[in-house]
Amino acid sequence: MSELSRLQIETALKTVQDKYIEKDLVAAGEVKDIEIEGARARIMIELGYAASGYFDELRSEIDKALATVRGLDGAEVDISSRVASHAVQKSLKPMPGIKNIIAVASGKGGVGKSTTAVNLALALVAEGAKVGVLDADIYGPSQPRMLGIKDKPESKDGKTMEPLRNFGMQAMSIGFLIEEDTPMIWRGPMVTQALEQLLRETNWQDLDYLIVDLPPGTGDVQLTLSQKIPVSGAVIVTTPQDIALLDARKGLKMFEKVDVPVLGIVENMSIHICSNCGHEEFIFGQGGGAQMAEDFNVDLLGALPLDISIREQADGGEPTVVRDPDSRIAQIYRDIARRTGAKLAEQSKDYSGRFPNIVIKNT
Repeated sequence: MSELSRLQIETALKTVQDKYIEKDLVAAGEVKDIEIEGARARIMIELGYAASGYFDELRSEIDKALATVRGLDGAEVDISSRVASHAVQKSLKPMPGIKNIIAVASGKGGVGKSTTAVNLALALVAEGAKVGVLDADIYGPSQPRMLGIKDKPESKDGKTMEPLRNFGMQAMSIGFLIEEDTPMIWRGPMVTQALEQLLRETNWQDLDYLIVDLPPGTGDVQLTLSQKIPVSGAVIVTTPQDIALLDARKGLKMFEKVDVPVLGIVENMSIHICSNCGHEEFIFGQGGGAQMAEDFNVDLLGALPLDISIREQADGGEPTVVRDPDSRIAQIYRDIARRTGAKLAEQSKDYSGRFPNIVIKNT
């Protein structure tokens, strides 16, 4: 096959869009290699985000594009994902064992943030990523119940803790260390210290993403996270209700001020569909998340319905993504996970680990 045919292959691949990056494969830098032998080709595609559930659809689009290449008698298309470590706040460096920390936040309580956080984390696992979840809500930890974990963390060296595991994911929460009905009657400094200890004294192992489930608001915990913890991006959870949107805007502006990129907005409880008659009703209003995304020039990552199964499955210790993986709701969570990962993949990468520290001394 001639060199021209290599160019023809690239030209064909330029017609295939990565719908999550919203660029063609060549422009997105996802074509890693094209090997040609006779009339056949082998093409290596590498996505910068976890998206195993998207591979078949993307491969089908590539096959259609390659069918137009004259002289090409078949092609082997290999698609994979590799998640890189992305830049964090300028004064901080990524933590060992964690490529990217993603904060899931809301301006107010009651919008389903923790349920969204755990399903997002599990969706990233389903897409092939190595994931952990940190429950940063010291006063009201909910991840132990949602993940169905009742064990206590172990310490092999008396100084650090091993993360607990379920559903292929690592997890840490103050709820693992106390009884479920024990109130945390702590002032702000103790809470922020506990958060830092839970993060830094847990032996997180080779994570692509650590999802941090933040408490609602813009107080001490959020400030500690933005100033002392290396965060690659944030996801804002809201409902379409005006009051929720008002507080969500405050949370979004907080991340903007501390130079943490907002990857997008998830609109929860977007619509209610009656389980008996199928009637659709916008109980909390309509289009609020989309309007907020437009106002702040960020993406609407997805919209989730108000559905009793989401609540029941999280309360039962098997969130929707693992309890009912083939359901429409689980597929929405996985789509949100891909969009979140794709938005992060477009952020600047962290290269600090590639360069040694050079120290010049007078001798």
